[in-house]
This record gives sequence, C-alpha cells and structure tokens, in this order.
Amino acid sequence: MSAAQVGILGGSFNPPHLAHLVCAEEALSQLALDRVVFVPAGEPPHKPLDDPGRELRYELCRLAVADQPRFDVSRIELDRPGPSYTVDTLRALHDEAPEDELTFIAGGDMAQTLPAWHEPEELLCLARLAIAERSGVAREDLTARLAALDTGGRIAFFDMPRIDVSSSLIRRHVAEGRPIRYLVPDGVAARIAEAGLYREADGERSAEAHSSAARRTPVPAAVGASPRPGAPPRGSAR
Repeated sequence: MSAAQVGILGGSFNPPHLAHLVCAEEALSQLALDRVVFVPAGEPPHKPLDDPGRELRYELCRLAVADQPRFDVSRIELDRPGPSYTVDTLRALHDEAPEDELTFIAGGDMAQTLPAWHEPEELLCLARLAIAERSGVAREDLTARLAALDTGGRIAFFDMPRIDVSSSLIRRHVAEGRPIRYLVPDGVAARIAEAGLYREADGERSAEAHSSAARRTPVPAAVGASPRPGAPPRGSAR
C-alpha cells in the first residue's frame, strides 16, 4: 500500500468552527496532504461548564467535515480514558497505518511550547510539525526557538489567514441569542439549535460577566481576538 500524507488536527472542537476548517484546508493545499484527520479530545483541559460531552463534540466534528471528502474524524482520544499525551496519540495513529506519513498541525502559540511537551523529540520522529504562522518575525522567532529540536528538518510552516473566530465566541453568541450562521457550518449550527447546546450555562456566565463589566466601566470591552487560528485547545496533555 502506498504511503499517504496525513495531517492531524487536534482540539476540543467545542464546537468546531470556520477557523478550524480553513486551517485544515490551507494545510491540505500548502503541505500537499492527502487528507486531514480531526482528533477531538476525550477530556479537554480546563473543561468548560458547557461541554456537551465527547459524543456530541464528535458528532459536531462529523457534521463540520461532511462536505469535504478529504477530511475525516478520529475517535482515538475519545475512546481512551483520561487525558492523552500528543506523542501517544501520534504513536497509536502510526501503529494503525505505519505506511502513512503524519503531519501534526499546530498554531504558532502552541508550537512555541513544544520543548516542554512530553517526549518532543519522539513526536518529531513520528510526525512532521506544521505550524500555521505567517512569514515574518514570529516565524523567525519560532524557528530559532525550536532549532535544537528540529535536527532533521521536521518542522514546516504554512500561511493561515487571520480569522477572529473561536469556540468560546460561538458559545457566547448562542448564549446571547445571536446568530452563528457563517461562523460554523450549517449542519453544526442546526445540531446546536436542535440539541439546545450552549444556552443555559453560558447564558448565566454571560449575564454575570456583563453585570461585572458594567460595574467596572461604562464602556464595554470589544468582543475580542480569538486564539491564533490553527491552535485550537488541545485535550491531550502534550
């Protein structure tokens, strides 16, 4: 069997949104990948009160990628109890299809912490690291920071347009009764509405945050910048 070039994009995906899909599509094109596999976390770090659970997040991922035949969703972390190290996930994926060449996709803010991850050298043996970061100073800084680990040319970069969409923004919009169309795929929006996701808990926190902010200052802060696209929160322990 011929080797396939497979991108791995991990995260909580609570819920999956436009920036996740754009990141995967850009990686697919720029890195000459055959497919991109979304790996939803079984146990997200800093689990929000409005986490609908692993099965619903898996379903939302399936709906998000339904229109792109070169995207897939893996249950590998969902079916493993507790948090997972990224290197363990890559090792398991490699064992499933040892002929495939893996590329782990990460954002710049995530990649800069690579030296502190569990077995970073082994991670780079199992997969190429592809960093979504525009050319310029940030990319140069990352290259210098990771130079000691990248002895085999296993780190690559690809361009990612800035998209200020995050899962927390989607949840906040739902809680406030605001539309999420065009921020998430239609199937994801429909399932969120059907299941009544992200309404009560987020709504309570949103009201509390609004009240607190109103006491602090008469000028509301801007609904802010999302995490860097391509670096969705990881459920693994890295």
